[in-house]
Amino acid sequence: MCARRFPLALGAAALIGGCGGSSRPSTPSSAASEAAPSSVSPAAVAGSFGWLHTSAPTPGWPRATLAHGRASAAYSPAWAAIRTDPGTATVALLGPRRAILGYLNLTPRQGGETMANWAVFRLHHNAKEGDRAVLKEASARGLVFPSGARGSCVVDRYATSTTRYREIACLAGAGRRTTVVVAAAPLGEWATQASTLRREIASLRV
Repeated sequence: MCARRFPLALGAAALIGGCGGSSRPSTPSSAASEAAPSSVSPAAVAGSFGWLHTSAPTPGWPRATLAHGRASAAYSPAWAAIRTDPGTATVALLGPRRAILGYLNLTPRQGGETMANWAVFRLHHNAKEGDRAVLKEASARGLVFPSGARGSCVVDRYATSTTRYREIACLAGAGRRTTVVVAAAPLGEWATQASTLRREIASLRV
C-alpha cells in the first residue's frame, strides 16, 4: 500500500519495491499480534500526535504529488525524488553511498485499509512483507491534519534483514479521496530526522 522497501543504497536506476497494500491483511503473525492497537485517550493523542499542528513545513518547500490525484506533501529541499511503484510519489534523503537516511511516500488507498482498522492493517502488512519484530509505539484515530483532512496514524518500528526502522504511517482522507502517507528513517537516524519527517507528514493535502 505504500512503497517502503529500504535497500542499503540506491543506484541511479534503483527501484524500491511496493508494499503490496492492495491485499487484505492475513491472519496476524506473532510479531504483528503483539502490537494490536488499544484505545487511545485524548491525552495520549496529544502526546503522540500533537505535532500535527506544530510541525509546519518551511515556506517554499517543494511538494511531492501523486500523478493521478491531488494528494501531495511538502518535503525538505535536501531530499530528492526516487523511483518507486507506478502511481506513487516518493522522496528520500540520501547519505554516503546513496544510503537512505529518511523516506517519504504517498500512495492512493488501494486495499482493505480503513480509518478504523489502519493500525492493525499496517502492522499486519509489514509482517507479511517479511519484516521482523514489528512493534506499535502509538496509534490514534480521528486526527485532523492542518489541511483539514482527517485520518488515522500509527508509529511503529520493525527490522529488515539489515536495518531497524521507525515509521509514521497515516491513512488520511477528505471526501472520497483517501491517501496513505508514510515517513520513515533508520532508528540510528531518527533523532536527527524526526522533526523533518513530522513536518512532511503534517503538510499532507488530499
